[in-house]
Amino acid sequence: MVSRLVLVLGDQLSEGLSALAAAEKGSDVVVMAEVSEEATYVQHHPKKIAFIFSAMRKFAARLRDDGWDVRYTRLDDAENAGSIHGELLRRAEETGAFEVIATQPGEWRLIEALEDMPLRLTMKPDTRFVSTQDEFDTWAEGRKALRMEYFYRDMRRKTGLLMDGDDPVGGQWNYDAENRKPAPDDIAFSGPMQFTPDETVQEVLDLVEARFGNSFGSLRPFWFATDQAQARRALSHFITYALPRFGDFQDAMMNDNRFLYHALVSPYMNVGLLDPMEVCRAAEDAYTDGHAPLNAVEGFIRQIIGWREYVRRIYFREGPDYTRRNALDHQRRLPDFYWTGETDMNCLSKAITQTADEAYAHHIQRLMVTGNFALLAGVDPHEVHEWYLRVYIDAFEWVEAPNVVGMSQFADGGIIASKPYVSSGSYINRMSDYCKSCRYRVQDKTGKDACPFNLLYWHFLDRHSETFAGNPRMNQIYANWRRMDDGRKQTILSEAEAFLETLGA
Repeated sequence: MVSRLVLVLGDQLSEGLSALAAAEKGSDVVVMAEVSEEATYVQHHPKKIAFIFSAMRKFAARLRDDGWDVRYTRLDDAENAGSIHGELLRRAEETGAFEVIATQPGEWRLIEALEDMPLRLTMKPDTRFVSTQDEFDTWAEGRKALRMEYFYRDMRRKTGLLMDGDDPVGGQWNYDAENRKPAPDDIAFSGPMQFTPDETVQEVLDLVEARFGNSFGSLRPFWFATDQAQARRALSHFITYALPRFGDFQDAMMNDNRFLYHALVSPYMNVGLLDPMEVCRAAEDAYTDGHAPLNAVEGFIRQIIGWREYVRRIYFREGPDYTRRNALDHQRRLPDFYWTGETDMNCLSKAITQTADEAYAHHIQRLMVTGNFALLAGVDPHEVHEWYLRVYIDAFEWVEAPNVVGMSQFADGGIIASKPYVSSGSYINRMSDYCKSCRYRVQDKTGKDACPFNLLYWHFLDRHSETFAGNPRMNQIYANWRRMDDGRKQTILSEAEAFLETLGA
């Protein structure tokens, strides 16, 4: 019997993977490969490359221990073909196989590459999610707006998470209003569990340092979990020590604390080391046991079975051109300080420096600091998309693109967001301690010390007034702009223009 090739990608490190479930352990051959094409199609953060390669090597060893024939190609192997399809063709010639079983990749780019191969392809759906694409498309059919909240409620009903029969536990579906407390004076949590690199990880770190040492971001210290056992320990650490306060301060930002009460389990879910329902059940148990309050547990679960599931389905529903959407026709180049952190705007400097050091920033830093600024400044959303894809350890296109193109940059024209997520400096000041140590004065609306977010906020609204003035969620904002004195308006717009000119310089 001629064997089949079973493709396992670097973000498919789950023993229950649909491709493995469809294969025969005694005869089929698992193909895994560290290839330059995947490591360089954007210049990924070195921590991200090291995380994926390390987790891949450990998962391959686990499959071998379980009796699979695994053909694993390291990045520095002399015969490495340099691409996933090239490695499949090489292994097909080596084994005599002419059929590939694959689980659907999370990027259109890779799906198309596999479909173009001269091998018979059986592509299985990725069953590691709560929802299915057909289920989402049926839900979306005929709706004027695809709002996550209503899809999330269906996912609660489907999973039974935090449900009391047909009703939500506590009588409410969403406790977000309780999860917006500003930054506290201090955080009683030491941060996510950190792991000392073992021999496998050290070997990968040396390889990545040699090959990708000039990429954006610091490779060392490296402390992420790289196998399922470690990931589960990291999850348990979060549930025990951080989840009880997670809800209260999930939107807060602090100068001297990069992690607050956040879980940092998204990288582990996104590569398959943790199952999303496993994570949600652990959080639900914490509520049931009286360890964590409902607002924290509901907010955490909503991010997973609500938002994570929703953006996955939006990505595949919208098609391969989604990352090129530019509904607001923004054309400005991404400012250089996104690569250096060298800016007098303290909030941006802190978020970008943290991103370079940790390959991580939490959702409000991404949405309301780096994303907000790019939107206000009119940066090309495709450049913003590629920056996010490059710099974050949990960034894979299916999850990153809808968050950036849709939610952050409003480049999809409102498929995801009902209004653009823009704010002046006042929001950042309310939710962080960044402004207290900034060169600019957040209370100044004009003048040489005025916070650039204040100037750019009104500049954005003015230049897009035809698009948004009729949006009912923005009526009051535009009413405030219309009431403003004409001279003051002109000062704001001219100072904003002068600031934008400095970005190009």
